[in-house]
Amino acid sequence: MNYPQENIKPYNSDEKKGRQVEKMFDNIASAYDKLNHTLSFGIDKIWRRKAIKFLRPFAPQKMMDVATGTGDFAIQAYKILKPEELLGADISEGMMNVGRSKVKELGLSDKIKFKKEDCCSLTFQDNSFDAITVAFGIRNFENLDKGLEEMCRVLKSDGHLVILELSEPEMFPMKQLYSIYSKIVIPSIGKLLSKDDNAYTYLPESIKAFPQGEVMSKIIEKAGFKKVEFKRLTFGICTLYMASKQSK
Repeated sequence: MNYPQENIKPYNSDEKKGRQVEKMFDNIASAYDKLNHTLSFGIDKIWRRKAIKFLRPFAPQKMMDVATGTGDFAIQAYKILKPEELLGADISEGMMNVGRSKVKELGLSDKIKFKKEDCCSLTFQDNSFDAITVAFGIRNFENLDKGLEEMCRVLKSDGHLVILELSEPEMFPMKQLYSIYSKIVIPSIGKLLSKDDNAYTYLPESIKAFPQGEVMSKIIEKAGFKKVEFKRLTFGICTLYMASKQSK
């Protein structure tokens, strides 16, 4: 099925979304962390902790962080969960190079590895990981169904999936305040710090088009997951999805 956000692209309507997303993140890689924390007022760290807390009882030993970007979630997850293996996978080498530098500075290069991967065509064998995480990257997938199916394929039976994604608040007055923030503040700060006009115009448009709540939960279920739950965080600015793989 084709979802609205799959047709929203950073630069043009002709080139494939995956290629454009790769180019966009390569362009903004050096400014991404500063932008991310500035635009979320640092609350993104709290959101990540909530996602990691869900995984804690299951003590996953082999993890993959899909759309890992600069590795923020991977680093935070490793510090709390201490898995034997943690792989950060992303389409942008520029973003992962920033992540590799951060991991090296922390002395974690032997614990957290990075690999270029297309989320819609992962190179791993079936049933490879205990847990898979995606933080603020799933709306950039070129094919949402295929990406979810691939993550389900490489996840072990009864393994766990955690997704964090930005969303639009539904209640007054946050809905109205967020609308102003996304249309004016995000593009302005993004342009100022990243020098890429398109990247932070694309961001609010992709959030607006992305399926939320119950709709997204059903899409996750359709890909082969069970026990799908979601929680709206910070008045609905972010949504946490939790699920496990159906055992055969």
